[in-house]
Amino acid sequence: MFNNNYMNTFLFTKNITFNNKTLDKYQTKAVLCKKDNYLIIAGAGSGKTLTIAARIKYLLDNNVKEREILCISFTNETVNSIKNTLINNLINVDVMTFHKLALRILNNTFNIASQDLLEYITGEFFESIIYHDNIYKILEYIENRNNLKQTIITFIMHMKSLNLEEAFLYKLINDRNIYIDDKLYLVLILKVYLIYKEELNSEQKIDFDDMINLSFKKVEDLEYFPYKYIIIDEYQDTSICKYRLIKALVDKFKIHLTSVGDDYQSIYAFTGCNLSLFTKYKKYFPNSKIVKLKYTYRNPNDIVQISKRFVMKNKNQINKRLKTNKYIDNAITIVYSNSDREALEYLFKDIDNVMILGRNNKDIEGNYEDLTQDKSVRFLTVHKSKGLEENNVIILNVIDDTLGFPNKINDNRVLRYIKDEDNLESERRLFYVALTRAREKVFILTRRNRESIFVKELIKEFKYKIKIISLDQKNFK
Repeated sequence: MFNNNYMNTFLFTKNITFNNKTLDKYQTKAVLCKKDNYLIIAGAGSGKTLTIAARIKYLLDNNVKEREILCISFTNETVNSIKNTLINNLINVDVMTFHKLALRILNNTFNIASQDLLEYITGEFFESIIYHDNIYKILEYIENRNNLKQTIITFIMHMKSLNLEEAFLYKLINDRNIYIDDKLYLVLILKVYLIYKEELNSEQKIDFDDMINLSFKKVEDLEYFPYKYIIIDEYQDTSICKYRLIKALVDKFKIHLTSVGDDYQSIYAFTGCNLSLFTKYKKYFPNSKIVKLKYTYRNPNDIVQISKRFVMKNKNQINKRLKTNKYIDNAITIVYSNSDREALEYLFKDIDNVMILGRNNKDIEGNYEDLTQDKSVRFLTVHKSKGLEENNVIILNVIDDTLGFPNKINDNRVLRYIKDEDNLESERRLFYVALTRAREKVFILTRRNRESIFVKELIKEFKYKIKIISLDQKNFK
């Protein structure tokens, strides 16, 4: 695999540098790992991209060709981030999404459906057919329309990610042990799924999950695959169908696989990602090795320790001993106010360089721009903020509400037939992501007597480490 003389020399080198940055001992260990398959567990702010880039540079220094290395990430944004890091260091290896890889395997011979086609068809179904259907008249007393639509979309997305078809739904509907009201939901899901499938067929298109599933089947017929090393970024967001594709390639072409990610930051469960592929990595890739990055260079100690204990309330997370040398007083503040606007007006008197995060798009749309004309401010949803950081972070609307934080919109119990975990676990990880964007301080905005369960939990368990500001009290100055 490597030049032995170079390897022996490199193993005893104390410091590795990349792009004028010296890697710590855990990053170095990850870069030098000799296992054919291994997982790098990288906490928030632990230098994941730096470690990936240094690993690629290390391979190139050991006589691996650029054309033999493939780096995969999950979104165009993360792909471009890795590309820019590599290009700035004169490294030119292929970096692409899973879907671009699948298209290459399929020789670009398929028409790809719009990503929002399923949402559009579900909406059309509600606007036209469903109002003439007695099933809906029953269900509308149980759950509002938006919740029901999101449940249908989430269920079908999970089906596609698991490569399941209508036979799976028919089996559930005919199962005598399933509640009748659950079966009513399942019938609606089946109807939307069949319409969606027919729409794809009539337009001779495939969706993103079809793309992955078809490319997996094509691997069996491949006689050649150009890459000898695959590095997967954000591996915590892998779905079963993506895993099957990678496993097939690794096994058939004897590829060296490096997977990188953080189970605490797995926030795309609604798209079908399966966290056990990460947390039980050795089950899926036997004889592999686990390497943990243990230093975080972003967050102050209070945020590191509190956010870690908070997310570890989930039953399936991996315990990590994250360390930092940053200590800042009042790193986490909970702000009670009569409105988020009132809280922002108060906070902007003393802080700049701010990332304002909303759980939902509606939290950040309009309403606040006039408060920030002379400030460096970014408005993002928490999902969009992943991978980013800022000195100060403000989390909006952390209240007990359907569209609060945690969001309750996907709590429908019918999802237990397709998902491995409940919605609260995913929401807990999403809140962890929000907390760990801050280099200095994070401010959590809430309302008196409407605090979300997350706010109540933080106050109960960490009240001596968290500052509380009560703007809603008449005697507050």
